[in-house]
Formats: sequence, C-alpha cells, structure tokens
Amino acid sequence: MKIIDGKAISMAIREEIAAEVAEMKEKPGLAVVIVGDDPASKVYVRNKHKACEDTGIYSEVHELPADTSQEKLLSLIDKLNADEKINGILVQLPLPKGLSEDEVIARIDPKKDVDAFSASNVGHIMLGDPVFLPCTPAGVMELLKRSGIEVKGKNCVVVGRSNIVGKPMAMLLLKADGTVTICHSKTRNLAEITAKADILVVAIGRAKFITADMVSEGAVVIDVGMNRDENNKLCGDVDFASVSEKASYITPVPGGVGPMTITMLLKNTITAFRLQRGELQ
Repeated sequence: MKIIDGKAISMAIREEIAAEVAEMKEKPGLAVVIVGDDPASKVYVRNKHKACEDTGIYSEVHELPADTSQEKLLSLIDKLNADEKINGILVQLPLPKGLSEDEVIARIDPKKDVDAFSASNVGHIMLGDPVFLPCTPAGVMELLKRSGIEVKGKNCVVVGRSNIVGKPMAMLLLKADGTVTICHSKTRNLAEITAKADILVVAIGRAKFITADMVSEGAVVIDVGMNRDENNKLCGDVDFASVSEKASYITPVPGGVGPMTITMLLKNTITAFRLQRGELQ
C-alpha cells in the first residue's frame, strides 16, 4: 500500500507555478470575496491568500459583514469583473442565509470564474473541453497522474453527486477514458458497487463511512471528505485504518486531496490571465 502524499505533490506543482509566474512581465491577479465570519471559510481564505503570496500571484481579499445585501455583493462582483488587474474571482461558499449563491455565481464573468461553477464552464466540462478545471476534481486527477496511476479502461466509482466534486469528478474520469459509475444516498447495494472499483473516489461528508468490506483488494482509494471523528480529530469519508490494508494507493486526511484544491485554483488563475490576454483560445 502506498500513501499518496498530497502535500508533497502540491508543493512540487506550486514550485512549477512560482517559476512560471516569475517569468511573466505582469502578474496574474485573484480576488477572493468572503461574506460573514464562518471560521472554516476564514481559514480557507487565509490559505488561498498565502498560496498566492508564495507563488507570486497578486491577490486581494474582500471581507464583507454577514448582513451584506445581495445588491452590495453583486455590485462588488461587477467592480471586480471590470478590474483588469483581477483575472480570477472566487466567492467563498457557503454564503450567509438570505443571499443567493446561484445569482452570485451567475454574475461572475465566466472568463474569471476560476472555481468553474458558472453554467457555461460546467457546460464545457460536460462537453469534454473545459476552460477551467474544477479545483478539487482537477486536484484528484493530478494526484492520480503524478502517482503513475492510469485511469484509461479502469472501473471508476464516484460516491457523491455534488456540483462541486461528485459530478465534475465523474466527467474528468470519463474524459480520461475511465468507465464511471456515480453513487449517492439513494443508490442500492452501494457496497457491491464500490467493491468493484479499481479507482474509488469518495466525497460525501460522512466520517469513516467507507469501510474495508466495501473496497476491493488493490483498489486506488481517493478520500475527498473532511470531517471530525468522535475524538474531534480530522478524518475523511474513508476508514483509513482498515481500508489502507486493502488499497494499493490511498490518500490520507489531512494531507491528501486538501492541499491540491488551492494549488489547482492557482493554476486556473494563470489560465484566466492567459485567456484574457488572448494567449489561449
């Protein structure tokens, strides 16, 4: 069994990004918007800002109070859409109650939508010609690639069908010629399906839900979950202790998929920069 070290792979990619940015005359710019004071969101935003600083990408953080109106939030997005030094816009989700996430995502210029959440970017992912790759699924694909794991022809099972991870994850595996099954809370005989997976990706937000009896010998197991266990320790959706004894490769939590998400956001910001300057079609 080999542990896929997301921290090490992520650092290697960030060094490549820093080298690329160092050669640019102008620097790509990312604006992160956070509404309210959700502690987890604040940590994510701080990490994104630091990752930009470390790789030479210009970054702005816009902090708005929890009682911000929809109009005020949309007007900030309009301003960032028009700002030439900002190439990527990311609004940290979830938003406080009363604000429409759909409306906010729809307002971001698709060319600056570095989270790849807008309808047009999701459409491109479905068509197999993505402009931006959704950050977490793209991070998973990069972990597989850099660990020398071939997707082509493999039986790939994705547990979870969220718009952020499950659905785009399935599309990226499909684009890489995997044979893909998507499972969710209404799936019957879940354990039978997951036990047939060569590559199992789990993103459901339920601590240690996937146990050893649900996994085949030698499977590659990618755990996207981030939960707290009964001792308040960080853990994933996979019971690492038992599953790691059967898997050929497995990602730990923390230190697996997590570090890759922000790294892929940096890559998308560079893509946005090149796109807006006409360097990419």
